[in-house]
Amino acid sequence: MTKVKNYLSLIKFSHTIFAMPFALIGFFLGYFSLEESIDTKWGRFEMPDLEFKAIGEKEYYLIRFVLVILCMIFARSSAMAFNRYLDASFDARNPRTAVREIPAGVLNPRSVLFFTVINSVLFMASSFFINKVCFLLSPVALFVILFYSYTKRFTFLCHLVLGLGLSLAPIGAYLAITGYFSLLPVLFSIAVLCWVSGFDIIYALQDESFDKANRLHSIPASVGGTKALRISELLHVLSAGAVISAGLLGHFGIWYWMGAVFFCGLLIYQHLLVKPKDLSKVNMAFFTTNGIASVIFAVFVIMDLFLNPG
Repeated sequence: MTKVKNYLSLIKFSHTIFAMPFALIGFFLGYFSLEESIDTKWGRFEMPDLEFKAIGEKEYYLIRFVLVILCMIFARSSAMAFNRYLDASFDARNPRTAVREIPAGVLNPRSVLFFTVINSVLFMASSFFINKVCFLLSPVALFVILFYSYTKRFTFLCHLVLGLGLSLAPIGAYLAITGYFSLLPVLFSIAVLCWVSGFDIIYALQDESFDKANRLHSIPASVGGTKALRISELLHVLSAGAVISAGLLGHFGIWYWMGAVFFCGLLIYQHLLVKPKDLSKVNMAFFTTNGIASVIFAVFVIMDLFLNPG
């Protein structure tokens, strides 16, 4: 049990709250979208040895729902574990991160790398049981989320790569149901990309001095705290714009717009919490505010889809 807790701590399992709600939005968008949700140009979706007619419609969607959740868990676990493995030497030198599992000696680096490989394999295996397009794109998704761990070594755009990785959640879940791309889930993915990139810049303010001293790249280390916050604000304006555009394109009702107002309000609130010279509330802005924003927004969007389908 202690070992399990150590691995859950390693991958910050509680932070799944950031991307999972948007994956659920993508899933239910697909569920309520077009009549082609079962038969598409990719052909009839089938679980190996389990045809749609044999298992029934409800069971079909329930299986896909479970598989989407598993894909999210496995993908994020592999990405976080690989990040901790690759950054172990930097974490050991940074007072803020020296207590993490590898530098603290709680977990062995080889075990963490093995954990990464296992979760990567399980992610691809889960995508195989969804449909052809998800399986074919799973190596691409895996590359993006693992590649992020290298980016801080050579580009300050690392925050955007992290945002890109998490932004795959809504479009990936939508593909799990429909098997094809659509503009609406892409807009939600853009919202996630800008939202995550923006709050990751805020989080990186804590390591501005350390990153400079160790030749690591980040926006705060490159342009300073004040300008970094302005860039974060711009990204969050773009995120809000994508949320509004999705609402208009999808012809959503009052529940969606209530959620959108709440989400955008918390984007503003987190920028009121953090100042370049006062980082005492970074964790509150990073985890608490953004976690609440994603969950509440998803609840309102899904409510709208159920109460006002089509």
